[in-house]
Amino acid sequence: MAEELRMSSGPEGALEDTVIKVFRCAKVVKGGRRFSFGAMVAVGDRAGRVGIGYGKAREVPKAVEKAIKDARKSMNRVSLNGQTIPHQSMGKFGATKITLIPASPGTGVIAGAGARAVLELAGVHDVLTKVYGSTTTKNVVKATMNGLLKLRDPQSIRELRGVNVEPVKRW
Repeated sequence: MAEELRMSSGPEGALEDTVIKVFRCAKVVKGGRRFSFGAMVAVGDRAGRVGIGYGKAREVPKAVEKAIKDARKSMNRVSLNGQTIPHQSMGKFGATKITLIPASPGTGVIAGAGARAVLELAGVHDVLTKVYGSTTTKNVVKATMNGLLKLRDPQSIRELRGVNVEPVKRW
């Protein structure tokens, strides 16, 4: 249910933001109902940097603006292997678990709306996902981000372990 896609350029390069979902909350008072809104937004450069944000306000545009500001503050770098992820990963948040599985080129992003927005803005083009447990949008988005942050490329693992592995020569 990603609604709008905007481009903005700043000191960190061209960033795109997508409104994943707008939440409406009603408070009943003497004169009737007072509505407030929350917005979940993903921001990324489609090249390995992505962030998510949540903002609340009395009007939708202000909530979206706050969410974009929050998402820019929480930008993180994600390890990619070409147009897919380097290995399988499991992200967790609350009662939600999401499995991210690398896919062959041409598969596309097989994911629901919340996870799709985050993965596409991170620059992932080929991935399979499966959500277990709660399918609440907020939790799925945060679990997807958690799964992406667990990804490591082979070079960083070699450095972490202190192993110098030379590529295998094939005849």
